[in-house]
Amino acid sequence: MKLSEKINARGGSRPFYTFEFFPPRTNQGFENLVARISRLATLDPLAISVTWGAGGSTKDRSLELAGITQSHPYSLATMLHLTCTNMQEGLIDDVLESVKDRGIQNILALRGDPPRGKEEWIPSDPRFTHAIDLVRYIRSVPEYSSHFCIGVAGYPDGHPDSPLSEDAEIDNLKAKVDAGADFIITQLFYDVDQFLRWVKKVRAKGITVPIIPGIMPVQTYATFARLTKLCGTKVPKKLEDELTPLKHDDRLVKDYGVNYAIEMIRKIHSDGDIQGFHFCTLNLEKSVQRVLEGLQWTGAVNEVSNKLIADIPAPLTENSQGTEFLITPSSAANNATSGLVSFSKTKTKNEMGKGEVNDAASWDDFPNGRFGDFKSPAFGNQDPWGGSGMTRTDIHPQWANPKSSEDLTRMFMSYLESKITTTPFSDGALCPESVTILPQLKKLTQRGWWTVGSQPAVDGISSADETFGWGPRSGWVFQKAFVEFFCDGKDADAIEAYIAEKGQGWVHYFMANGKGDFRGNVAGDGRNAVTWGIFPGSEILQSTIIERESFITWKEEAFSIWKSWASFYRPASPERQLLDEVAKERWLVSIIHHDYKNADALWTFLFDSELGF
Repeated sequence: MKLSEKINARGGSRPFYTFEFFPPRTNQGFENLVARISRLATLDPLAISVTWGAGGSTKDRSLELAGITQSHPYSLATMLHLTCTNMQEGLIDDVLESVKDRGIQNILALRGDPPRGKEEWIPSDPRFTHAIDLVRYIRSVPEYSSHFCIGVAGYPDGHPDSPLSEDAEIDNLKAKVDAGADFIITQLFYDVDQFLRWVKKVRAKGITVPIIPGIMPVQTYATFARLTKLCGTKVPKKLEDELTPLKHDDRLVKDYGVNYAIEMIRKIHSDGDIQGFHFCTLNLEKSVQRVLEGLQWTGAVNEVSNKLIADIPAPLTENSQGTEFLITPSSAANNATSGLVSFSKTKTKNEMGKGEVNDAASWDDFPNGRFGDFKSPAFGNQDPWGGSGMTRTDIHPQWANPKSSEDLTRMFMSYLESKITTTPFSDGALCPESVTILPQLKKLTQRGWWTVGSQPAVDGISSADETFGWGPRSGWVFQKAFVEFFCDGKDADAIEAYIAEKGQGWVHYFMANGKGDFRGNVAGDGRNAVTWGIFPGSEILQSTIIERESFITWKEEAFSIWKSWASFYRPASPERQLLDEVAKERWLVSIIHHDYKNADALWTFLFDSELGF
């Protein structure tokens, strides 16, 4: 069913909400997300949406997930995000046909990454450079026009890639609506007053279609900081001042995020004549559920305390059911039956990770980025909207034009020495815990082993520690040292032989290249927990896990970054030849030392004369 029709049918009787998911990067994560969506479906969302990777990079996964949620037994009204820039010619039509065949009637038409029009060697469909081109195209084809309900994006804080004024951007928004858009979903924001002011300006332009604000409850401080930067989101001073002191306590950050989202929605709903809200879930479950329960929008029944079952004289009964402390036998039986039905809805078989029903919604609540649990639907959620990870404006002038491996070594060294604040593999300055092992990282990088990930060993530090702490306070955290870097094939061979001879079971490694070759000394189902914490009232929590599946997933992303960077240079140029060669010939190596009680164990092992140090 079209979302516009569902909104009209619902009227203004009560608020509605939609949930956004991105296609997980692993098979286990995909299976667990389907189970998670089935539980969240009991909250009665008006629709769910599935994101789309830049240039169609998640095409198969996005279509598969959208097809599953749209079809029986889920039968959820599903909206597919569809970006139109940098797409190979003909792909838009293929996708629209495929979506139509699956019975999906809702499309969120987006631009995607900035068009790569200046690089004529990049094949792309010239018809599509802005979202309005996609809206016009769908409305120009009769079989698409009648079938699809189209949404477009609005930007209360301004478009992050646009130099236009707010008024000019609203003019563009009106043009998209005039071209045939049925509703607007906004980019995430946190400044409610700015949003309400923006809505008034939008309405003053004559735009009457529903505006659905995008809401992303703060999950972790790191995710919040990364995604607000990515989206160009303005962070109110009050929010920053209140959140910053909590940033080392993940549980307090999550609780704050829930309460802040509740306050946002209440104010928007009461002051802005807004009836619907779009939740960016980051493929996590518990925070969104808590927000809706806090708003009392879920229809959830409050827990009932134990009562005594007894035959109650008629004058004492309330509607023939019982009193505050007594309940009739028939009412007790009915309540028990209802409770079992509700319980069965929350339980989904075969979800990997925590098996207990109480943990199914929250076992992966803690930081879950590149090194999280690969079985989590939220694994690898650095960019839930599937951007390519690099645009022309991202390229720093100090690392833009490398022509030799020495140039790349200088770039990585400049990052370690804080001369530049980013590399293609790091979107911000070196983190404080990496600074504690800076001499070791420099030594590796000077050797031509370009470091892209690391952590020092930690043997029981307070979870409130500003450098190493995470999770709830009043806990203890631990870390095994590991390091990841790119090196050439000859060095990869030497490392493998050296670990086999001298590792003595203390050292594990994974290594792979862009051609698909993979090596390692970890059993196929082996999993290395390299960060864990012990907290009151909780099992041991493992926030950082390195194993084969997550390493291979990261390897694919890492080499795609080299390829994306190379694509900005003309074929046969020195820069293109260098970066293409790196993508083909270099190896990504991950080394873990299991002696977390010895802070120097990894570095003593690596800086051996047999490896050329």
